[in-house]
Amino acid sequence: MVNSANGSAHPGARPAGIGGERPDSAREEAREPCSRIVVRPVGSPLPLGFVGLSGGTFVLAGLQLGWVPAAQSHAVALVLLAFVFPVQALASVLGFLCRDAVAATGMGVLAGTWLAVGAIMASGPPGATSEAAGLLLLLAGLALLIPVTASRADKLVASVVLATSSLRFFLTGAYHLSGGTAWKEAAGITGLVLTAVALYAALAFEVEDVRHRTVLPTLRRGSGARAFDGTSKHQFADVIKEAGVRREL
Repeated sequence: MVNSANGSAHPGARPAGIGGERPDSAREEAREPCSRIVVRPVGSPLPLGFVGLSGGTFVLAGLQLGWVPAAQSHAVALVLLAFVFPVQALASVLGFLCRDAVAATGMGVLAGTWLAVGAIMASGPPGATSEAAGLLLLLAGLALLIPVTASRADKLVASVVLATSSLRFFLTGAYHLSGGTAWKEAAGITGLVLTAVALYAALAFEVEDVRHRTVLPTLRRGSGARAFDGTSKHQFADVIKEAGVRREL
């Protein structure tokens, strides 16, 4: 109640408003509920994944180019199973925890492909080709183009690694399906190129993650560049829309 004489509030009077409510009660009720999202800092898994990729493609290239005897193809299979697959599978899991679906998907496809190829090589006769492996490799080559397309070249060096891996899988798949020596040699040479590109990418992203700035060119653009140059507002602007935060995938 307001005193008509001097306009002051009477002691004990209820605040002015509809039905004696506080004037800002309607605005408070209209506010959306507030949630706190906790983000755990995680080191970049890209260097680990690219090192695993370089190991797998280099050893397989040695087999395809004759540096490793065909009789030792089971040993190559063990390298793919014991080293390449677990390293890239771990990189894929960490990629999802880092909220980078593009990197995580690429590493996951690579991990599954190396696991399957290693198992087929380990279970078959040394130096044999497999139509099943050929079809899988063609599919894996196509699947790797999904993260490459989705990334829009925001991290161009990483995209080049995945695109080269796709080409390597296509050539190796063609060799398994046709048995042609030319396909085998082309796959081996592409494997060597991929080894060099993957090792460079591993070094560049490792140094970048340790020093928190780009030292060796990673050719970041768009959102990839804002990941290092942008403010915290840029980093968390759309976090509410990400999987694991929103209600449904």
